Amino acid sequence: MSFYGRLQFLLLLAASLFLASQPAWATKRVALVVGNSSYQNAPLLPNPANDAASIAMTLKGAGFDVVDSRLNLAATDMRRALRDFADQARDADIALVYYAGHGIEIDGTNYLIPTDAKLERDTDIYDEAFSLDRVLLAIEPARQLRVVIVDACRNNPFADTMKRTVASRSISRGLARVEPTVSNTLIAFAAKAGLTALDGNSKNSPYATALVKYIAKPGLDLRRAFGFVRDDVLQATGNRQEPYVYGSLGGEDVALVPAPKAEESTQAANPQPEIRRDYELALQLRNKAALNAFLTQHPDGYYASLAKLQLNQLDAEDARIAATEKARQAEQQQARLVAQGAQRADQEKAAADLKAAEEARIVAEKTKQTAQEQAAEAERKRAASETAIVAALSGNKPAVENNVADSPEAAAPVQDDKGAKLAALSAGPQQTDIARTDIAKSVQSELSRVGCFTGAVDGQWNAASQRSLALFNRHAGTKFDAKLASLDALDAIKLKPSRVCPLICDHGYRADGDQCSKITCAEGSFVNDDNQCEKRREKKPVAKRNTDERPSRADRSARERAGPTADVPRRQATARSQTGGGSGQIVCDQYLCRQVNRGCHLEYRGGGGPGGNTGNVEVCH
Repeated sequence: MSFYGRLQFLLLLAASLFLASQPAWATKRVALVVGNSSYQNAPLLPNPANDAASIAMTLKGAGFDVVDSRLNLAATDMRRALRDFADQARDADIALVYYAGHGIEIDGTNYLIPTDAKLERDTDIYDEAFSLDRVLLAIEPARQLRVVIVDACRNNPFADTMKRTVASRSISRGLARVEPTVSNTLIAFAAKAGLTALDGNSKNSPYATALVKYIAKPGLDLRRAFGFVRDDVLQATGNRQEPYVYGSLGGEDVALVPAPKAEESTQAANPQPEIRRDYELALQLRNKAALNAFLTQHPDGYYASLAKLQLNQLDAEDARIAATEKARQAEQQQARLVAQGAQRADQEKAAADLKAAEEARIVAEKTKQTAQEQAAEAERKRAASETAIVAALSGNKPAVENNVADSPEAAAPVQDDKGAKLAALSAGPQQTDIARTDIAKSVQSELSRVGCFTGAVDGQWNAASQRSLALFNRHAGTKFDAKLASLDALDAIKLKPSRVCPLICDHGYRADGDQCSKITCAEGSFVNDDNQCEKRREKKPVAKRNTDERPSRADRSARERAGPTADVPRRQATARSQTGGGSGQIVCDQYLCRQVNRGCHLEYRGGGGPGGNTGNVEVCH
């Protein structure tokens, strides 16, 4: 090979080594952030400018190469911003656009509204606004990932004044569902298609607050980040607003911010597998006795540091439980004094005690959260380090095994009195039951924290516990086996920072934060089946006969039937008094009875008598 050939080969080799030494995640990331608050022809939106500023600061802190932040863009400025950002996206690996402001959906197409738009008629949308497709076109050149976040699912402010040129043209509230045509593209809406988002009562909207919390977490897959955002927004809005994401990614994790490179350390993994096994056993038992026994046996080293972090976490949890109980007792004491009408000084002292207990509880919560994060981070680093070492040694596995066999003192710790204490933790039948109970108790405690379990935290994995884990699966989108309490389920529940399962109250009570409050209706109202106050209807008077004054039909009929016979003596007496004498015989018709005239007599001609047929007839000669 000639001198120039060798030189060319060496240059190519050096270049390949240089490229190989660069981090795999050294990608160019660019972002455009727009917040439109001051609309000239629509009401002021206070939050978009604040939301855009928070998102821009988050992306800059995450190391984005370009973060172009614009506020209150008119149509001309918005057109220029999109054109400039398209130039930035051409040589970028990841391109992200965040827009907060007004948006409109017309005929299934979504439009972003500049601050100077008038929209006097529906066709003005094509001249005065920008379709979402125009934004997607600007980021399309990005090589790896394209993300558009639209926090514009508010009510249409022009709906009442906008004239429709075609009666059949649809103008819906919220935004319409979209399906990206370019692969590795995600479009995130603050609310589900066809629904509106809430601005909230704070400086930032609930959606922007959750985005700032999760979107730039190092190593967090983007799909999981949007999942956490959804959970937080549902929690903050009482399940009234559900963010939605359209599009799909591949099977690998995709994070906006890469995970930090694993720190290489001489203590990355202990060469003695027995120490690691003892530590993992103590970690699985997850109680202070097991961890203290491990530290007694192995007081120094890498795994001892890990065990101390786990102990700190358990201590912080115990302190949190004690502070929570103290705050609860202080609250009950204050309520009791108020109910008893105690002196003002006593009530003020109880209120001060409650405030102090509540502050202590908050501090204990934060301490517990910090300890939990430190322990979890240490475990992640341990797993990564051990995986790397196994991969590096996999090619020399027989030699490693031979070295271990030749050096038993390096493979197994010395069995002394201290070792006997840890040996007592070996996995036997009784020890297995204890481990399962501890795991079940931990899962129950975490399920209770996220609002999915209301029973006693006793380690008994009964039907109530299984229903609670199934409820968590339904609301968190997981698929853990509810028949047993596993460490995987425990880790997944711990990742949830707040309530997952909605609070369910009995009839007559409504959810008030994390408690059920009794529904009190105004006078004259009652709680109906829908748990709403409904005005009680007054009973209308119903007309009915007065049976004391008017006889019934049966009484009247009986009296009418008995009438003629009851009147016969009176009528006979009247007839006698009128005639003044007779033969002594009596003849009656349907009206009255009288004496037969002198010289006459009665003959029976057939029939039923008075009121009927002929009967007796008076015959005179």
